Amino acid sequence: MKFKRHTVTAALPYANGPVHIGHLAGCYLPADIYVRYLRSKGEDVKFICGSDEHGVPITIKAKKEGITPQQVVDKYHKIMGDAFKEFGVSFDVYSRTSAKVHHETASEFFKTLYDKGVFTEEITEQYFDEKANQFLADRYIVGTCPKCGNENAYGDQCEKCGSTLNATDLINPKSALSGEKPILKKTKNWFLPLDKMQPQIEAFIDSHKEWKSNVFGQCKSWLNSGLQPRAMTRDLDWGVKVPVDGAEGKVLYVWFDAPIGYISATKDLTPDWEKYWKDKETKLVHFIGKDNIVFHCIIFPAMLMAEGSYILPENVPANEFLNLEGDKISTSRNWAVWLHEYLLEFKDKQDVLRYTLCANAPETKDNDFTWKDFQAKNNNELVAILGNFVNRTLVLTHKYYNGKVPVAAEYTKGDIILLEEISKFPAKIAASIEQYRFREALAELMNLARLGNKYLADNEPWILIKTDEKRVQTIMNLSLQISANLTILMEPFLPFTSKKLGAMLNLNEGLKWIDATRTDLLLPGHQINTASLLFDKVEDEIIVAQVQKLADSKKMNELNSTSEIEVPKSDITFDDFSKMDIRVGTIIEAERVPKTDKLLKLLIDTGIDKRTVVSGIAGSYKPEEIIGQQVSILVNLAPRKIKGIESQGMILMAENNKGELSFVAPTKADMNNGGSVK
Repeated sequence: MKFKRHTVTAALPYANGPVHIGHLAGCYLPADIYVRYLRSKGEDVKFICGSDEHGVPITIKAKKEGITPQQVVDKYHKIMGDAFKEFGVSFDVYSRTSAKVHHETASEFFKTLYDKGVFTEEITEQYFDEKANQFLADRYIVGTCPKCGNENAYGDQCEKCGSTLNATDLINPKSALSGEKPILKKTKNWFLPLDKMQPQIEAFIDSHKEWKSNVFGQCKSWLNSGLQPRAMTRDLDWGVKVPVDGAEGKVLYVWFDAPIGYISATKDLTPDWEKYWKDKETKLVHFIGKDNIVFHCIIFPAMLMAEGSYILPENVPANEFLNLEGDKISTSRNWAVWLHEYLLEFKDKQDVLRYTLCANAPETKDNDFTWKDFQAKNNNELVAILGNFVNRTLVLTHKYYNGKVPVAAEYTKGDIILLEEISKFPAKIAASIEQYRFREALAELMNLARLGNKYLADNEPWILIKTDEKRVQTIMNLSLQISANLTILMEPFLPFTSKKLGAMLNLNEGLKWIDATRTDLLLPGHQINTASLLFDKVEDEIIVAQVQKLADSKKMNELNSTSEIEVPKSDITFDDFSKMDIRVGTIIEAERVPKTDKLLKLLIDTGIDKRTVVSGIAGSYKPEEIIGQQVSILVNLAPRKIKGIESQGMILMAENNKGELSFVAPTKADMNNGGSVK
């Protein structure tokens, strides 16, 4: 279908920290490439983004820093907005969810669904922190994931295995506020009945089998498991207030509130916002990371369906994750390349990072950024291929023709083939972009530069000028035409370089994508400007410094973690302690629990019986190493099923601040199984 206009969104980043390269590779850079391409085609497109300022991470950050949530979001909204702009991410609007227009839009949207009777009002039991005296949002609860054994899963999602969870699914839940075990307490909230909407949602997903396999597959997995009602309100004091009676002390769920930020940002941009959200001739595309797939493909579309007047997304091209030097990017461990720091340390090298991130984009699987590869991409590709071709072309034009485009006197058969090849590149690059294959599109762009480089090397005009000046005129004319075409075609990927090359070629700034099919953009006699290098080499010492910076960050994080001692838990009475029956036992069998990283299934001789215990120690011990190991085991802990295995107790382990585990066991060899630990 041919669309009249395009609405393109990039995921709203949490305003609780700066932007790093994982964010850029995940959605912001591919979205910017796509939008710049559409603009070059002359399409009507709005590129929408803004700061998500109501997420629980903001309130956690505010508590840690001893400031208000508003102070947190004000700080990071500016840092992120400035960095995006300097990096060349060409949003039409970068708004924020704390803005008045957003609160009004989100409240109105909720009220519309409420008045239509879409929500179900339910009283449920939710976790409550007695020490902090407040209900806990999903991200305020951490515990062990029931699906993979990750001990640091959140109440809404396990970031290790990607499973979406309910807080009550967690094993051994703890409050992120106090460290205490929360209690369940009754509260009233409003739920979106996704279960009743499943046929409608399923039909929508099934109509988009062209979506990337990771997106379509994750959606089908959710649907196959059966959708469940999801609360759209939360017991918090930071966010958009729930606009109905009886909802005091409640705000909209962040994943109800945040995607409406796309709509409110468009309102902030233009009074004609409705045609970008309600006209069926508008194509809506969401660029996100893979951790946001379910919210953009199921929950937000369900909201739009329930409201009834909005268009649904035509595509949601989610990328996988980008790692850094072989390790997962982590903001808490400061294991990241921060955009605002890069822009300070690498002046005028925005396009080098854009090129490297696009060339390594995690489009179908997780990928890795390394500083060595960054250096190689710059020196061996941008400098040696693209920069070298352009520099030789412009320098020779000034040397032979005083900077004026020479006449192409006569074409050889090879020249005619070259002209045909040049004219094909816009369509090839466009086809890849329109299929969201940006790595492939960038490779085709570089193939055009390679073609120009080979043409110059094969024809050697610096030698031929001595014997056939007329032939050199044609060679240089065609090389200049390739340079002009490159200027247009590189703009979505390398906008700063495109502008620089366009200025050197004295090229008309109003040229569009279709113009890159021409091979006469520079007419004979056209005066080009002074040549300068498009790219400089990145020297070894610069890369060594960046690698060392990461190493120092890792070392500092390890020092900080070893210096931290866990806060003592609240007091208990002796009677509480005496209720625990801890015995000496011996591990007689041990094996890994399938499809988990941390869990071992143990058979322990307790002296009173032989029982099965599931323990999260696989990261510290191999099964074969611990046969015969004596342990301290809590034998009167109520049985609990973990990964389908009934665990009948808990072994006691010591843990240091690096997360390393050690058995709490008798030191004397003559301690019998069944002996009491007091």
